[in-house]
Amino acid sequence: MIDLKGRVALVTGAGGGLGRSHALLLAHHGARVVVNDLGGGAESVAQEINAAGGEALAVLCSVTDATAVEAMIQETLKTWGRVDILVNNAGILRDKSFAKMSLDDFRMVVEVHLMGSVHCTKAVWEVMREQNYGRIVMTTSSSGLYGNFGQSNYSAAKMGVVGLMQTLALEGAKYGIRVNCIAPTAATAMTQGLLDEEQLHLLRPELVSPAVLALVAESAPTRTIMCAGGGGFEAAHITLTRGIHLSGNPPQAEELVARWAQVVDRQDEMVPASGFAQGEVELTKAGYVKPETRGA
Repeated sequence: MIDLKGRVALVTGAGGGLGRSHALLLAHHGARVVVNDLGGGAESVAQEINAAGGEALAVLCSVTDATAVEAMIQETLKTWGRVDILVNNAGILRDKSFAKMSLDDFRMVVEVHLMGSVHCTKAVWEVMREQNYGRIVMTTSSSGLYGNFGQSNYSAAKMGVVGLMQTLALEGAKYGIRVNCIAPTAATAMTQGLLDEEQLHLLRPELVSPAVLALVAESAPTRTIMCAGGGGFEAAHITLTRGIHLSGNPPQAEELVARWAQVVDRQDEMVPASGFAQGEVELTKAGYVKPETRGA
């Protein structure tokens, strides 16, 4: 059994849906939980955890308010002395086709999903570095990974948190901080009216939360994009094909078009260790040899 005794977890957007499910499961495994949301749902979930013998603290604030988020972390530290786990779950939808979407609706979704994750992560980052331990889960979405009609704002924000995760996983590695993403498929208030009753039953939030538990455990991976829904679990990857090299100086677009099938051929594709790896691949194709390996 994954044991979180002694750990302190913060779950945003935890007044209902996925956040509530995550908070309850983390508490069941021994974590003391800060339940964050805007409304009374946070207090209800905290009471539910406390009534079951766990320890929970409800803090009502918006993740878009960096000052309030910092105050929430300070309250957590004052109460329990540490923050080990952050689950960035808070979110909203403002769906419309891009042609009909206002810039205000675009900004608001980016503010909640992307900047909300930034605010919460920034507030706990130094704490986790100093204690040499941290587990952070960003909530992404298949809409960000693969696109979804009418969700350009949501898709942009959700792919943004993937990029945030990729870099923070690298920066946090030497401090014992592991950072991952969860892409859930679940029946929540955000999907209300989109699913029939059978789908709603099969996609209950509690069938996603085990993935979050795995991503915050002592043995958690880092830089993983975990997809979960209905008891199914998959990993998504941002890959790089082997591609080609064009010898022209400069290369000719016409040759690139003619060899397009080779460029997009996914056989032997790879997952780069960092953004620099793409440049290394391209330099190697261009004939560059590292000075330390020349003449070896």
